[in-house]
Amino acid sequence: MAATPRVPEAAQPALPAAAYADRLVASLAAAGVADVVVCPGSRSQAIALAAARAAREGSLALHVRIDERSAAFLALGLARETGSPAAIVVTSGTALANLHPAMLEAHHSDVPLIAVTADRPAELQGIRANQTTAQAGIFGEAARVVIDVGADALHDPEGDAVRAVRLSLGWRDGEPGAGARGDALHTEPGPVQLNVAFRDPLSGGEPVEARPVEAVGRPPVPTATLHPAPRTVVIAGADAGPAAVDLAEAIGAPLIAEPTSGARFGRALVPHGRDVIAQLGDEVRRVVVVGHPTLARAVTALIRRPDVEVVVLGRANQDNVRGGGTTAVLTGRIEVEPFEHEAEGVGGAWVETWLAAGRALAAERDGGAAPDSGLSRSAYARAELAEGRTAVTRRELVTQAWDRTWPHDRLVVAASRLIRELDAWAGPKAVTARANRGLAGIDGTVSTASGIAIAHERSGAPGLTRLLIGDLALLHDANGLHVPPGEPRPRLQIIVGNDRGGSLFELLEVAGSADRGDFERVLRTPHEVDLEHLAAAYGWPYERVTDRAGLRRALSQARPGIIEAVLEGEPHAQQL
Repeated sequence: MAATPRVPEAAQPALPAAAYADRLVASLAAAGVADVVVCPGSRSQAIALAAARAAREGSLALHVRIDERSAAFLALGLARETGSPAAIVVTSGTALANLHPAMLEAHHSDVPLIAVTADRPAELQGIRANQTTAQAGIFGEAARVVIDVGADALHDPEGDAVRAVRLSLGWRDGEPGAGARGDALHTEPGPVQLNVAFRDPLSGGEPVEARPVEAVGRPPVPTATLHPAPRTVVIAGADAGPAAVDLAEAIGAPLIAEPTSGARFGRALVPHGRDVIAQLGDEVRRVVVVGHPTLARAVTALIRRPDVEVVVLGRANQDNVRGGGTTAVLTGRIEVEPFEHEAEGVGGAWVETWLAAGRALAAERDGGAAPDSGLSRSAYARAELAEGRTAVTRRELVTQAWDRTWPHDRLVVAASRLIRELDAWAGPKAVTARANRGLAGIDGTVSTASGIAIAHERSGAPGLTRLLIGDLALLHDANGLHVPPGEPRPRLQIIVGNDRGGSLFELLEVAGSADRGDFERVLRTPHEVDLEHLAAAYGWPYERVTDRAGLRRALSQARPGIIEAVLEGEPHAQQL
């Protein structure tokens, strides 16, 4: 989106950097920013120092990190958990380029994130000055709006702060048509860039008080009605929320829910739902999509069928899931018109057909997991001991992590093979599970989980935050393990399924067609990193488990640290 520069006011001199920063930070906090993440830098020093002062005074929570990419995902995790905008403050040059992955994820996941990027003044642009580049708009469409404040336009920090918060929460004020229709007033929450240019002196002087500003809430949204229709299924993708459960039950439709939907429970939930689609999908004539489904090919194929009507409870003024046939998008607050009586393809009989198929699959796949109860006591004990000594499978890993997580906990799942295993095997449970499924990248997963853990603990809620992650995703954000001295350490248990490489690629067609050596080198990318030494380097408690009994023992202790579950030697599973 194009930058919207502030016009200099010739009669009003620009504020010094420190005065502008003091008033900006105070106004961000007053408008609704609960957390500010700061990375060290010269050009941004006034904002960083103002944030430190505000944190001492108790008006916001400050978090300091060295690596801008990890810091941005920490801010994203904080905003995900709180629902309030979080700000990430960085200096000029390459520093802000490192925010791009988190800005993209925030855009596609509708997370309110404010990137406060310090810039060089106009006279230093275009002359190869140090740490100077074209910053305003550098994130492209990932930033919903760019507020570009030049060094001569440092007049209204309160207005700049409030506008950044409003836009991050989904307000669309100042655009043509605002006010004409409800949907012109809002979009979904998302990332905003506030680019501010400073001249020397970059800090110093007495603190300056900001003018009072009011807290900002979400904009009003329109209301749309969803009607029952024959042969409907409800697909709940990432971030769908518990409302998807009520919706499915109200319209008399079976529910297929991904583990990070927040809707994997209820009377309409179909066990092994994505596999039941393979059996019964031909009967479906309408799909209602809630959230962002990304995990199952069967779901994607159903949505793209030309003979299936798709209704998306979607994002106002943003991209949405699109079907292969007719697609309707309903935005805002959804009112459901419940079905009044049983009919063909609507209600109990239709739902029960799907539930019965799911229960049959569950009985077929889950039978025989425990030792035969008909054994003698000593034989049963030996069989149980032998079972505990068997290697950790991916199924065991994900189901144990899921089963140990309760509604007062948080479960974060990396974009790796394990989330697909979780989708295949996790049972019905009202678990708050989160994942970066906007773009489904492995970037910043440790940092996102850390932000969620910090915010969850700060809320006073009991419970633990667990991160279920593969080894490559962990290594990709190893800097996220670093917590500087004096900073709050997240109450986070990191469960690493280590198969020494990207085994997700084994599920793709390329695994059977490429030269094996080339495949191993450029796709599976094996590594020899010692995770115990990595944990020690960053000061995390560590435990390594190699069998099922060890995994169960480790997960029974709800405490922060890194649990490495060795998955070496497991045969390739069915394509997920």
